[in-house]
Amino acid sequence: MAIVEKKLEKKRKGRKKIPDYLVYEILDNKKIYYRDYKKVLSGELPPEAIMGSSDLHAWIIDLILQVLYKNLNLSKFKILVGEVGYFYTPSRSKKWLNLDIAIVSKEKLQKPQGTYLKIPPEVVIEVDTKADLSEIGNEYYIAKTERLLKSGIKRVIWIFTDVKKIQIAEAKKPWIIVDYDYEFEIIDSIKINLGKLIKEEE
Repeated sequence: MAIVEKKLEKKRKGRKKIPDYLVYEILDNKKIYYRDYKKVLSGELPPEAIMGSSDLHAWIIDLILQVLYKNLNLSKFKILVGEVGYFYTPSRSKKWLNLDIAIVSKEKLQKPQGTYLKIPPEVVIEVDTKADLSEIGNEYYIAKTERLLKSGIKRVIWIFTDVKKIQIAEAKKPWIIVDYDYEFEIIDSIKINLGKLIKEEE
């Protein structure tokens, strides 16, 4: 027994601690790391190389923002972008998720305090993810969506660029997965056809 314990202790000591800056999100009690974080640990890549967004990601975000800024009632809503940190539990403990686009009610929004968002947005739009899914797999998308909806967010929209699909989820309603050229509502009757917008830009 003592030999086994010594081996386990040696294994624990030999295991390299993962720095906090490589934590992308904390989903429930599980730390989710940035994709390719292991390459940072091995020295193959600098941290900045795994934290930035791709040109496709930024392009799609821009297309959506153009529609929102043109049609959304900006006296009623605030649009927050750029991996907005969101404390999703009432206790506001150190559990957060990152949001690509968050549409927040101005009535609920507090004056910026230099911390993560503490109130649930009305709508969240996510384009792919920077998360490492090697352990959690595609269950990540379901778990994150459920957690966001449970926190009080009314609609969560995922855009998957690799398969050109869009998932639209609302609390107590069936979730749907549609193609890029499906016109869907974001908020307040503002609709978008992502496939059409992309073709117009090409």
